[in-house]
Amino acid sequence: MPEQSNPAHSDASSATAPRAIAAIIPAMNEADRIAATVRSAKQIPGVDIIMVVDDGSSDDTGARARRAGAEVVTHRKNKGKAAAMMTGAFAIRNREISDSDPDQHPHHRALLFIDGDLEDSALNTAPLAAPVLAGEADMTIAILPAQKRKGGGFGFVVGLAKKGIAELSGFEATQPLSGMRCLSREAFDAALPFAAGWGVETAMTIDVVNAGLRVEEVECDLYHRVTGKGLKAQMHRAAQYRDVARAIFVRRLRAKKLRDKKEASI
Repeated sequence: MPEQSNPAHSDASSATAPRAIAAIIPAMNEADRIAATVRSAKQIPGVDIIMVVDDGSSDDTGARARRAGAEVVTHRKNKGKAAAMMTGAFAIRNREISDSDPDQHPHHRALLFIDGDLEDSALNTAPLAAPVLAGEADMTIAILPAQKRKGGGFGFVVGLAKKGIAELSGFEATQPLSGMRCLSREAFDAALPFAAGWGVETAMTIDVVNAGLRVEEVECDLYHRVTGKGLKAQMHRAAQYRDVARAIFVRRLRAKKLRDKKEASI
């Protein structure tokens, strides 16, 4: 897919691009899938750390991830995907700082976020890293193929996210809710603090584009568990819609305040 970016951003030099990748996997109650996901992620070229954030699981997700070769950080209580993503990224940052000489600036890894249910297809997130490692993009977003089992969604959440991203950043997202993303540390910092709950991806795209950084969509052959049509699934979609709407509303208010401030200074 073609790159979309803010033209104000200058070209990044490959000399300052990340040289390695940290795969961060937020997971809750993924005991049946996490080991396969970790083993597959270990095969991604350039990955030298796999960090699983066990977000308050009631099963043995953390133990199975550790046995599969991941480092594991545990939330005793569920804090949500956005919090788990930040926990993983900050754990990597602390590692990078502690591994650096006191008189040297730490060299940060690219942050590759992977869902815990990808199993053997996790390896196919590798194309997300290439543009970031080459210094050609600051954030890449996976475009997934049609899934083997169709879900029962009606597209309301996707439509809301697409419209909000386009309105507030000008970026035309193909799959705005895609959670598989690779970020430079600069892009990660631009997206902080992450929007709560299921609004994290929508908000991240808006914030990174508006920071003048380059965003690129990349096709990846990924397969994950698809939400069904039952009551639990519909409640999940309602929560998604609420969180995405809240993230958009907050950023719309920010944009208005910025416009008002500029107008007042004229």
